[in-house]
Amino acid sequence: MEGPSADPDTVAPDDAESFPARMLRVLYGTVVWSVFLAVAISTLLLLLILPGMDRRRHVTGVAARLIMRLCGIPLTVTGADRLPAGQCMVVANHASYIDAIVVKAVLPERFAYVVKREMADVPLAGLLLERIGTHFVERFNRHKGGLDARRVLRSASNGQPLLFFPEGTFVSEPGLLKFHLGAFSSAVAARCPVVPCVIRGTRHILPSPRFFPRPGPVEFEILAPIQIDPDLPPERAAAALRDAARAAILSKLDEPDALARSVHHASN
Repeated sequence: MEGPSADPDTVAPDDAESFPARMLRVLYGTVVWSVFLAVAISTLLLLLILPGMDRRRHVTGVAARLIMRLCGIPLTVTGADRLPAGQCMVVANHASYIDAIVVKAVLPERFAYVVKREMADVPLAGLLLERIGTHFVERFNRHKGGLDARRVLRSASNGQPLLFFPEGTFVSEPGLLKFHLGAFSSAVAARCPVVPCVIRGTRHILPSPRFFPRPGPVEFEILAPIQIDPDLPPERAAAALRDAARAAILSKLDEPDALARSVHHASN
């Protein structure tokens, strides 16, 4: 869960946004950030003393739903009956910092998250993520990244359901980015299905590199699970899962295919 950030004073307003509209957005954004910090700090203090991983994850889910409600962000979930009761790997598109709050508000507490290791050093967020059993993965050091990846694979093989943002990052321009193989290799190792999920609306609320969010609804759609092809070797099975999950998400996302766009630009 990652993405660029920016100083609010350096972000130019939308061309069509009037001064009163901008002031209202700043006011709303200030309220949202105040609510987020108040709930997040209170939640972290509770997580520091609360025993049991399931309890801590449950409290964090309640906090995420509370943030959405207090900020006036309607959250609609469809396809909840498609989420398997057993182990699975959930993969979702990534468009905004608030995607993490949305998935925490929706998914059951049995899920652990896989995020970039840099998040462990973020004040407040790093400690909170650690207390709910998040897996941190190194991106820039190949040796450390390999160790982290093997730890995630072991966790998946031992039956831990995981949540991945397989794009690994998000950008300001709408579009679904390239998917990395980690989530799908974990699914192959665990011999469990991949469940693609679509998040809509978060890019409108807090697009990169804006600091102040704006109001709007969020939709979270759970798509049909994708099973592993048992006739394929592991690497090809993971690639097939990746391609199928990306195609399923892209078909429901209402955003362009950024990977196809980058290939087109590279060929010109």
